[in-house]
Amino acid sequence: MSVLQKTLSLLTGKPVTPKERPLKGLSERQLIELESEIGCQLFGPIPAGHRRDFFCLDESTWVWHEEWIDEETGKKRSSTTRYEAHENGVLKAQDGVNYRFIEGEELTNLAVAVRLYYEQVMRGVYKRDPITGQKLTDTPPATI
Repeated sequence: MSVLQKTLSLLTGKPVTPKERPLKGLSERQLIELESEIGCQLFGPIPAGHRRDFFCLDESTWVWHEEWIDEETGKKRSSTTRYEAHENGVLKAQDGVNYRFIEGEELTNLAVAVRLYYEQVMRGVYKRDPITGQKLTDTPPATI
């Protein structure tokens, strides 16, 4: 969307709708599932019998969810971690654990995961350049 289109949209209150929207028919949940297919791979291989999700829930919330069968008990286990971006840091909310702001290596790792997620989801799901937002073309880049 150009600056002019954004400005007009803000002034008139009418959203500018792109003509081609191949994902338009999908629900928010379906889009999250598509994004999570990419996000779940960012933390390395998924062990056999495990299920992993990593996705952006909204503009300030990231969710990491894992499910597996406990080998000792045979029961289904799960763990959900929610990261919430605030002005004063990133708050980590995890099952049964006090909320806390993350720092150091954990914060760095999350920042890297978020950047990789954004780049790969923009390319893989939305077919857009993550820097410019422009639609990717099927034409291979020119060689010199």
